[in-house]
Amino acid sequence: MSILHQRRLGFVLLALSLTVVLLWLATEVLAPGGWTACKLLLLACFAGTAPWTALSAANAVVGLAILLGAEDPPAFVLPALRQVGPGVPTLRTAIAVCIRNEEMGQVLPPLGRLLDGLEAAGAGERFVLWLLSDTADPQAVTAEEAAIVAFRTARRGAIAVCYRRRAENTGFKAGNVMDFLDRHGDEAELMLCLDADSEMTAAAVLRLVGCMAADPRLAILQHLVVGRPATAAFPRLFQFGMRAGMRSWATGQAWWQGPQGPYWGHNAVLRIAPFRRHCRLEPLRDGRPILSHDQVEAVRLHAAGWKVCCLPAEEGSMEGNPPALPEFMARDLRWAAGNMQYWDLLWLPGQSAMGRWQLVQAILLFFGAPLWVGVLLCGVLNAVSGDAAAVPGGWMLALVLASWSMLHAAKLAGYVEVLLKPALAARYGGRRVFLCGALAELGFTTLLEPVSVFNKAMFLLALPFGGRGAGWAPQNRADRGVSWADAARLLWPHTGFGLLVFGALALAAPAALAWALPLAGGLLLAIPFCVVTASPAVSAWLRAMRLAATPEELAAPREPD
Repeated sequence: MSILHQRRLGFVLLALSLTVVLLWLATEVLAPGGWTACKLLLLACFAGTAPWTALSAANAVVGLAILLGAEDPPAFVLPALRQVGPGVPTLRTAIAVCIRNEEMGQVLPPLGRLLDGLEAAGAGERFVLWLLSDTADPQAVTAEEAAIVAFRTARRGAIAVCYRRRAENTGFKAGNVMDFLDRHGDEAELMLCLDADSEMTAAAVLRLVGCMAADPRLAILQHLVVGRPATAAFPRLFQFGMRAGMRSWATGQAWWQGPQGPYWGHNAVLRIAPFRRHCRLEPLRDGRPILSHDQVEAVRLHAAGWKVCCLPAEEGSMEGNPPALPEFMARDLRWAAGNMQYWDLLWLPGQSAMGRWQLVQAILLFFGAPLWVGVLLCGVLNAVSGDAAAVPGGWMLALVLASWSMLHAAKLAGYVEVLLKPALAARYGGRRVFLCGALAELGFTTLLEPVSVFNKAMFLLALPFGGRGAGWAPQNRADRGVSWADAARLLWPHTGFGLLVFGALALAAPAALAWALPLAGGLLLAIPFCVVTASPAVSAWLRAMRLAATPEELAAPREPD
């Protein structure tokens, strides 16, 4: 048995053990008083959520062990990193940026900094920048073209700046990329794929290209992506926890997935020849285009014998995050619609076992939402029926703590790593400042998660009956406030469901309110949460306090609000 197979077996055993622990605790909670149909349904819903919960915890345990025990964690899980030689890689690389109705004043400056860095490193002649537009609105096209002409005119470096616009948004981003490769793919060996809100440093890009040169079987090398310094409260708090969680999650996952890793569609370098050969995506059987293309592309490369790896290092690779709760919810639903299409792809022939598992993993990311709502509803019905008194408090506390800690294990592992590494904590302003940010983020997440889960559950339950989610719409990336009226129009179903749940408990089983509040209390506060986390005043206060600040923000010169 190879080392990689041993790792995978060990990981599966760890995840299964954690699943057993969760189901055992749930049984201990529900068994007193006898089994009823409601209890059995509750246990079934909870069992459906357990695989994702255990997977999250197992990735975090492995990731934290590597982050704390390995001298160089990224090189520990990515052997190609140790083979990168000195000097500038010689492979020709196209930097491809997909844009659609974007504010070019936000898109172009980070690209200018990247090009400056590559030219300063003596690598300018090996790169060319391509702006791949799917913008259709005539007014937006005019502004876009003018901004790119000005950007190109202002530059006198070695890196050429090219612009190409399609008249039709056929195939969305995947179609845009493949159309570009069909027309210009022979001009380079590699492509650095960036989104409109991506930002990468020259050092990070050269590291990726160096790894691709060191291992000719690498088809995609995906860099870890963290949030850009954010001014608005919502993305600031969200990405603080996301950053900690992704570091431990990606490290643990890279350890056992090895050369059959994920692709997230941007901030990654791909080898053009195999990508163009194997990743041309046909429509689904009903004619719909594949929405979440990136993981499908990775799975096809796995099956063809190519490596897809992740570099779990966060330095020099960033993206923007949704500026407020409405944009966050809309993004989640786009991803949910795309990931649910994987049901149609799961049993297609010619896929590796790991490829199929990654499609399952992507489905589980969203499939648990309606199951968690089922757990809550069955729990309320069980309490209202009079069985709440039979629930043993000690076992219930153990189950809640185990479920919560496993679901958030990756994030908690990231926080532990920072607190145990003085040099890393110093980049966040010290342990005390970092701990305050972590506690603020955990409070933010406690309110966000019930709203997000209920929103995804509504969407997924409506999807088989022609619900929304037919394609990718242009995205708002700019900070904005949210009015009380807009928040109420968006979130009245979430608030109404919360009032129904807690009203029933207050009338029939008030003792159960204490258990329900931390799990679903965010539904009652959905509307004020949406307004407050988009408030310019709250955002300015967080910036002034440097609460949940990233190392990049703290390293930059401080600007007055």
